[in-house]
Amino acid sequence: MKNLETYQNFYFVGIGGIGMSALARYFHASGKKVLGYDKTNTKLTQNLMQEGIDIVFEDLIDERVTSLQKEDTLVIYTPAIKTLGILDYFNQNQFEVLKRAKVLGLITENTDCIAVAGTHGKTTTSTLVSHLCKEANLPFSCFLGGISENFKSNFLYNGSKYSVVEADEYDRSFLNLSPDWAVVTSTDADHLDIYGDKSHIEEGFRQFAALVPEDKQLFVRKGVEIGRGHQTYAVNEKADYYSDNLRMDHDKIYFDFHTPTETIKDFVWEIPGIHNVENATVALAILHNLGADFDTLKKAIANFKGIKRRYTKHIYENGKIYIDDYAHHPTEINAVMGSIKTFYPDKKLLVVFQPHLFSRTRDFADGFAESLSNADELILLDIYPARELQENFEGITSNWLLEKVTLDKKEISTLSDAFEKIKEKDFDILLTVGAGNIDTLYDPICEWIAKI
Repeated sequence: MKNLETYQNFYFVGIGGIGMSALARYFHASGKKVLGYDKTNTKLTQNLMQEGIDIVFEDLIDERVTSLQKEDTLVIYTPAIKTLGILDYFNQNQFEVLKRAKVLGLITENTDCIAVAGTHGKTTTSTLVSHLCKEANLPFSCFLGGISENFKSNFLYNGSKYSVVEADEYDRSFLNLSPDWAVVTSTDADHLDIYGDKSHIEEGFRQFAALVPEDKQLFVRKGVEIGRGHQTYAVNEKADYYSDNLRMDHDKIYFDFHTPTETIKDFVWEIPGIHNVENATVALAILHNLGADFDTLKKAIANFKGIKRRYTKHIYENGKIYIDDYAHHPTEINAVMGSIKTFYPDKKLLVVFQPHLFSRTRDFADGFAESLSNADELILLDIYPARELQENFEGITSNWLLEKVTLDKKEISTLSDAFEKIKEKDFDILLTVGAGNIDTLYDPICEWIAKI
């Protein structure tokens, strides 16, 4: 194929996806014409349009499509979209059509690529690595799977020596990358619609890890088997890099960080959860290996604001607490709810959960039920289908899942009715959680709780 620089137009099929939008912002920032299609108009697509990117929400072959010439147009698609008239048009007219992961791989080929993989924790870890790179003033660009509260974006250009990318295991996309440095946070079963079973997803991660040229530049959470030499990291147990002495004081978490040769005491930040200290540990390990000094890294950890929808917390004068999180796997929900129960053991917790994908709901139903049963009260929303069709998953519904939850106070709701139901509830802490369009509740909830 031609060099990416030779294309003047970039059409994104599924531009509203978090990974796709980062690429779109990259090419838009490079002065290229960027346009695209998405099924759903969201906050993210609205932000892209405000930045000057042209987006349509109907599958129509209009003048915006027919005016494009195959000689100077690259079409980028997400494998989450299976059938689409616009995509058929580009294929039939012999445009260059590439998966998002392939294009991301091409962009990062000429950089020192830092790729963060794992079924949990990769968004926080890659965003934190990017934030530390920025604070250390390293020449880097980042392509993230979440919106950094520090950058207010999922993309940042600060140079081109390094690239920081979230390495997505879905559809084995991460095997398109050329990582010079890599992290593997976890290899739990997920995306079983692609991999079939846990052994195949573990093999996928081993194939990803094999792409890293040097053992000392591969960092793997202690206890994860990856099939080659690597450096380990952990929390509260010894590893090549580890953190311990965790304690909390006035909503701040303190911890000590250990390298193979030294101990640096009293890192402090406001991001809750042991799992997030684990993410910080490997981010610090990488930046230490890149030459950043610990005074800089301490300041950077302290001013890290987190990621939108990753334990986004609001504490109100009326005593109510509202937390919004992207968790969509039982392990992630356990981490979020575990942190809430640890820091607020006596407060009444109302959980509003939107399952993501029929296949994931089916595959992890018992795990979801066990996690959600730890709430005091549950509102369970309809399953967000994303790329799937209900007709292919007969019987897999929110009602079916709710029957497995052992709570007395539990009910089903549509997304459109959820806000009114929430307003009728008695709670100390409200947690909205899920990876679909549950985020549309966020602004109304924030405004309402501030007034009650």
